[in-house]
Amino acid sequence: MIDEVQFKIKAGDGGNGRVSFRREKFVPKGGPDGGDGGDGGSVYLFTEPNLNTLRFFSGRSIFQAEDGRPGGGAKKHGKDGEDIFLPVPVGTVVYCNDRLLVDLDQPDMQFCIAKGGKGGRGNWYFRSSTNTTPREAEAGHFGEEYQLQLELKVLAQVGLVGEPNAGKSTLLSVLTKAKPKIASYPFTTLSPNLGIMKIPGQQNGLVIADIPGLIEGASKGKGLGIQFLKHIERCQLFIYLLSPREQELNLKGRQLTRSLLSQFKQIQAELEAYNKKLLDTPGLVVVNKQDLLNKRQIITIKNSFSKREHNFVIISAATKENIKQLEDRILKMYQQAMQKIPQAE
Repeated sequence: MIDEVQFKIKAGDGGNGRVSFRREKFVPKGGPDGGDGGDGGSVYLFTEPNLNTLRFFSGRSIFQAEDGRPGGGAKKHGKDGEDIFLPVPVGTVVYCNDRLLVDLDQPDMQFCIAKGGKGGRGNWYFRSSTNTTPREAEAGHFGEEYQLQLELKVLAQVGLVGEPNAGKSTLLSVLTKAKPKIASYPFTTLSPNLGIMKIPGQQNGLVIADIPGLIEGASKGKGLGIQFLKHIERCQLFIYLLSPREQELNLKGRQLTRSLLSQFKQIQAELEAYNKKLLDTPGLVVVNKQDLLNKRQIITIKNSFSKREHNFVIISAATKENIKQLEDRILKMYQQAMQKIPQAE
C-alpha cells in the first residue's frame, strides 16, 4: 500500500505578448496589433472514490501543466495551456514544506494546487494618443511550482486495533464482507483492510478498518504499527481487540485477566505516544476466543472488565458467538459518538 509520496508540481508559464504592427496594402501607417499571450495551465487535485492508494504518483518526480502560447499579430490571443487533473483517494492530506495545504476528505472535491501564469499583454494594449506606435509587450508570468508531500489517511468510522494475531482480520471478515488475508503468523496484515458493516434499514453502512498489529514500541517505529497509526486518526470509535495468547489458555482466570489488561494498557500506551488525542476517541473493549476458554475464565474476565470498562463484550470470531451483541454495541456507540461531534465543533 502506497500511502505517502513526494513530488514536484509545476503550473504552466504564461505566453509572451506580441509586438506587431498592421502591414496591409494601402495602409502605410498601420497601428499596433500585437495580441496577448495565453495563460498557463493550472494543476488540480481531485478525489476519486475508486482509488485506495497513492500508486498513481509512484515513480514520478514531477507533474507539469502546459505553457500558454505567445500572442500573434492581428490581435490574436495565444492559446491557453491545458490544465492537468491529478486523482487522489478520498482522505488524502496535502502538505508543502510541512505546512498543511488541504485535507481532501470528501468525495468529488477539487482543489487548485498550483495556478498557471497569466499571459503577457501585447503592444496593442499599450497604444494611446501619445504613444501611437508602442514597441513594448509583456512577458508571460511564471506558473506556480511547489514540492508536495501527500499522505493518505484511510477514512473509516471504526478502527480495529490490537496485537498481532489477535484476530482482527477474522473479526473484520465476520462483521463485513471483506476478505482479508488470514494466517496464524504475526503481521499477516501488511496494510489496512477495509470492510463495510451493514446497518439495518440504511443504505450506507459503517466502514471498519483493520489496522496492522500494534506491538510495544510501535509509536517509535518498531514493527509495522507506526506506518499505519495515522489511518485511525479519523475514526469515531475504536475496537480494542484483546486475545489470549496460545500459551495463556491454561492460566487461571485472574492470571489470564491480568494478561488481557496488560494488552489493553499497552495498546493505549502506543496510541497515546503517537497522538494523545486518540485516547479521547470512544473505545469498545472486545475479548476474542471465547470458544477456547472455560467457564471460570470467562466469568473472571467478565467480572473484571465490567468493573473497569463500561463498554465490554466477549466474543468468538471463529464461532461467531456474541457477534450480534457486538454489532448492536458498535452501532449504538457510533451513534452516540456522532451526536457529540456538532457540540465539539
